[in-house]
Parts: sequence; C-alpha cells; structure tokens
Amino acid sequence: MSLLQVQGLTASYGPSQALFGVDLSIDEGQVLALMGRNGMGKSTTIKVICGMLAASSGELRFAGTDLRQMKSHRIARLGVGLVPEGRRCFAPLTVEENLSAAARPGDWDFDRVAGLFPRLAERRDQKAASLSGGEQQMLAIGRALMTNPRLLILDEATEGLAPVVRQEIWAAIAQLKSQTGMSILVVDKTLKELAQVADKAVILNKGETAWSGGMGELTPELTDRFLGV
Repeated sequence: MSLLQVQGLTASYGPSQALFGVDLSIDEGQVLALMGRNGMGKSTTIKVICGMLAASSGELRFAGTDLRQMKSHRIARLGVGLVPEGRRCFAPLTVEENLSAAARPGDWDFDRVAGLFPRLAERRDQKAASLSGGEQQMLAIGRALMTNPRLLILDEATEGLAPVVRQEIWAAIAQLKSQTGMSILVVDKTLKELAQVADKAVILNKGETAWSGGMGELTPELTDRFLGV
C-alpha cells in the first residue's frame, strides 16, 4: 500500500477551479519529484494534501487515512511535514526556539538536525530574522524534521538561493533519502539535481497529471513539452 495516495483530485479557489484531476502516489522510502511549469497546480496540490485547501473531489489518503475533511494540524500529527515555499520561519524566535516549537517525539531532535545542518548549531541563539536566506531554508527544513514526519514535503526548497547553498540543500536531501528511508515529495525546477535524488516524477499541466513515471523515463521530448519555457 502507498504511504500517500492521490487519485482524481480536484480543488478550487472559490469559483475558480485549479485542479482538474491529479494522480500521484508515494511508497515508503520513495522520493517523488512533482514537476510542471509555473501555475500548473503544484503548490495547490500541496495545499490540498496538507489541509490548507479543501479537495472538491477525488481520493486523498495517507497511511490509509482519508485526509479530505481533516484539519492541517491533524494531518501534521499523522506524519506529514511541510517545508513551505518562502520558508516562513518565526522571525522573532531564535534558531533553537524555532526548532523546539515544532518538536514532536521521535528520532529527530536539535542535535540530529544540527548534524544535518551544522550552521544551525553555530546560529543556535540567533533570531531567525538575522539569518541568511540559505540559513533560513535550512531552519525551515529542520523545523519540519523536528515534527518527525513519515512524509517530508519540500515546496521549492532551493529557489532563490546561492549555488553553494543549493548544493548543501540537495546534499541534505540525498542524505535523508539514503540514511533515513523517509518518504519525500519535492517540488523544484532543476532537473539535474532532481534526477540524482528522485525515484519517480509526476508532471502537472493545467491542473492535472500529464505524465508520471521513473526519472529515467523522462525524455528530452517530455521535458520540452511540459517543462520548457
């Protein structure tokens, strides 16, 4: 059984329909790349999975539990950890306070997060507002890990970051995959890096699944058709 099962998912913002039929699934320990041009429904799909936008129809199950009528905080407690686009750290709180605020029982604690991102240990007592963009992104990922999720969702986790920081983030994602067996859903635009960590991909086009398959099956023709400018 898939850890996350999404089938025929539709959703709307008021009278405007945004999703017209999204299908995807993630097994335990799998990394799925959710891809598509801007405005094709990637972030909306994540919002529905996390309970921030109601599904209009379709199947949405996590570990066998129906998520469609569930509040965001209950979905998080089931084991869905979100790293939102734009980081959204608690600016007035220190690094340690940001992490502690999200902590739930499990293997991930401050020391383990600091092992993944040593810079967070160095900035332990600094307020989040004083961190660089890359450090805030590390903090956002660490905060999600502190919830001890079964599924980690990364929405544009490397967008707008310096190349050297982007590589640190990708290295951390690869480490999570190889050392934890955590399931990961990652939204990003960089095919080269995605190909190194993702097992399979789903491409959205105009609010519905246009293609899905293994990363090795993603041909130049497909990328030009659905991902090209």
